[in-house]
Amino acid sequence: MLRNLRIDGTRLWQSLMQMAAVGATQRGGCCRLALSDEDKAGRDLFVEWCRGAGCHISVDRMGNIFARRPGTDPNLPPIATGSHLDTQPHGGKYDGAYGVLAGLEVVRTLNDHGIDTAAPVEVIVWTNEEGARFAPSMIASGVFGGAYDAQFALACSDGDGRTIGEELDRIGYAGDETCGDHPLGAFFEAHIEQGPVLEREGKTIGVVTGVQGLRWYDADVHGQDAHSGSTPMAGRRNALVGGAEMIRAIDALAHSFSPDAVATVGQLDVSPNSRNTIPGHVHFTVDIRHPQAGIIEKMDQQMRRTCSEIAARYGLEHGIEQVAHTPPVVFDEGCIQAVLEASQALGYPHQPIRSGAGHDACHISGVAPTGMIFVPCAGGLSHNEAESAAPGDLEAGCNVLLHAMLSKAG
Repeated sequence: MLRNLRIDGTRLWQSLMQMAAVGATQRGGCCRLALSDEDKAGRDLFVEWCRGAGCHISVDRMGNIFARRPGTDPNLPPIATGSHLDTQPHGGKYDGAYGVLAGLEVVRTLNDHGIDTAAPVEVIVWTNEEGARFAPSMIASGVFGGAYDAQFALACSDGDGRTIGEELDRIGYAGDETCGDHPLGAFFEAHIEQGPVLEREGKTIGVVTGVQGLRWYDADVHGQDAHSGSTPMAGRRNALVGGAEMIRAIDALAHSFSPDAVATVGQLDVSPNSRNTIPGHVHFTVDIRHPQAGIIEKMDQQMRRTCSEIAARYGLEHGIEQVAHTPPVVFDEGCIQAVLEASQALGYPHQPIRSGAGHDACHISGVAPTGMIFVPCAGGLSHNEAESAAPGDLEAGCNVLLHAMLSKAG
């Protein structure tokens, strides 16, 4: 009976550990920045495994990889799953990779038991989900979902001026398929929670109902370089002092919209970055998030107004450019129900949950019925080399994924 079907948890764990060895860091994490040599090696390993499982491989112009297990009805669009293989510079073993390899394990399990599905089953690797090397994040799924133009995306560059298009060519993953010209019957993404809720509540499965909205910004503050010893305090145009006050105000802004708002300044560059020179230029990034689009808009307006007031007070010039925007997402009710019913049938403790982090599923939800499955991670810690998840929880999430996909694939 299909209700008794389970994945091979040991094989899933072994796959995760083999992938974690690609770009492994000394502290037990992973560094596979998007389109780096390490990312290429991870992609190559995934493709090798999928071909070994009898999948057909295709790649689109954004480097998204599609590994398809045929169905008995070739006219049906695939029931897909997947995530990403790129990581943060000090990333963990499970963020993204779990969703990809859980999909591969679903395919392997269907093969083991000789199960045919009416619709094809597909495992997808999305390019540059993290945004650690190329901004914005989730850019390739964004092109697929219509949020970004492909020409814009391929021209996005890293800190060294290398573009996504150039790096896709370099590593051999610039495919021929038009990004987005690939119908999906449904899409499920399995992921570690990246937060503490499931662990705190003692739940194994998070039935994800949606994702909070986010906006990313690049901010620049311009003052005047000057000698630190001979320039009086009065009249200085210190970009770092003004920038620091802006950063503090942005942190306070999130507190003023508590408990659901968050705001983070995660990157800071100071110029000329000299011990005895007053900083004349500061660049910093801003990340604000909230489940309600209206609140995000209010946070945007208040941030801009406050930063303008601070700049005027210190005699500085400043600019804030929005570089990414993902509106709040509500997932497809049918996919949510499929995850819920699979969790119930398998007997796993579960609860509805909203994602605080952005995922490729956000963009895909605009073009296909979409759902997500969360499993706990230790201490809610992610984007960290110490990121950890229990093998049993990972196995449970993959079992839920298997049965949710089967309910849609037939």
